[in-house]
Amino acid sequence: MLSREAERIYWMARYIERAENTARLVNAYMNEILDLPRGVEPGWGQLLYITASEERFATRYQNVDERNTIKFLLADDFNPSSILSCVTAARENVRTTRDRLPTEAWENVNELYLYAKDNVQKGIGRRERFYFLKTIIFRCQQITGLLAGTMSHDVAYSFARVGRNLERSDMSTRIVDSAVALLMPRKEEPAPFDNILWVNVLKSLSAYQMYRLHVRRPVEGEAVVRYLLQDTQFPRAVTHTMIEVVSCLNDLPRNDRPLRSVARLQRRIKDAEIGDMDLRTLHAFIDELQLGLAALHESIQTNWFSFEAAQAQSQTAA
Repeated sequence: MLSREAERIYWMARYIERAENTARLVNAYMNEILDLPRGVEPGWGQLLYITASEERFATRYQNVDERNTIKFLLADDFNPSSILSCVTAARENVRTTRDRLPTEAWENVNELYLYAKDNVQKGIGRRERFYFLKTIIFRCQQITGLLAGTMSHDVAYSFARVGRNLERSDMSTRIVDSAVALLMPRKEEPAPFDNILWVNVLKSLSAYQMYRLHVRRPVEGEAVVRYLLQDTQFPRAVTHTMIEVVSCLNDLPRNDRPLRSVARLQRRIKDAEIGDMDLRTLHAFIDELQLGLAALHESIQTNWFSFEAAQAQSQTAA
C-alpha cells in the first residue's frame, strides 16, 4: 500500500471522527451552560480554548459571542477543524482513494458533505442547532459502521482505525476538560449542580447508560473522569482507544517507534491517581495527555507518511 494512500485513509477517518466530535463538543457545551445557575457560565470563548483555536478565531472575529463562536466551529472554512471543513476534507480523501474503499463509503461521505453544506447555516441559529448536530453525529456514526461492516480488515482499514481512535481519544479528553474548565474558577466545595455537568459530559460521549451499568455509582466528577480516561471496555474511553491503536499498529510494518509512543501514553494513563488530583492538577494532566497524543501522531506521520517513509517503502518493494 502506498504511503499517500495510507495517509489519505488515515486522515479520512480522523476528519469524520473530528466532525462528529466537534458536533458532540458543541452540543455538550450548550447543555452544560443551559443547566448552570446564573453567573457560572464562563462565556463562549471557552469552546475556543478547548479546541485550541483562539488565535485563529481572533483573526476573523472581533466579538467572542455565541453566534460567532458557533459559526466558526460549524461553518467557517478558515477553521480547518470546523464541521464543514472536516467533511469537505474527508470527502476529498475518499474521492482520491475510491479504489481502496467500498463504493458505499464514497456515497455516504458525499451525502454527509452535501447535508452539511446545505444545512450548516441552520445549525448556527439556536432553533435548529440541536437537530443539525444530531444529524451530523448520526451520519458520521453511519460511515464508521459501514466501513467496519463492508471494508476488508486489511492494512488500509488498520490505518483508518488508528486515525479514528486517535482522534476519538483527543476529543474525549477535550470534552472532559470542558467540564473541568467550567468548574476551575470556583474555589469552594462542590456545588449541588456539579453532577449536572458530569451527566452532560457522559451524555455527550453516549456514555451515560454504560457508566450507570458498569460503574454503579452516582454521577460525580472523580468517577466519571476515571471511567472516561481509564476504562478498558467503553469505546470512547481513552484507555480503550489506545488498546485499539496498539492492535492496529501490530498489524503494520516498521511499527517500533509508534508502539513505543503509545506504550508511554498507556503507562501514564494507567498510573494516574485521579482521586488525588484537584481540578487544576487534572487540567494539567489532560493537557499532558493531549501532548502525548500529538507526539503519537507525529510518530505515525514520520514512520509511514513522510518522504523518508515513502522512500523506505519504495526500497522495500524493489
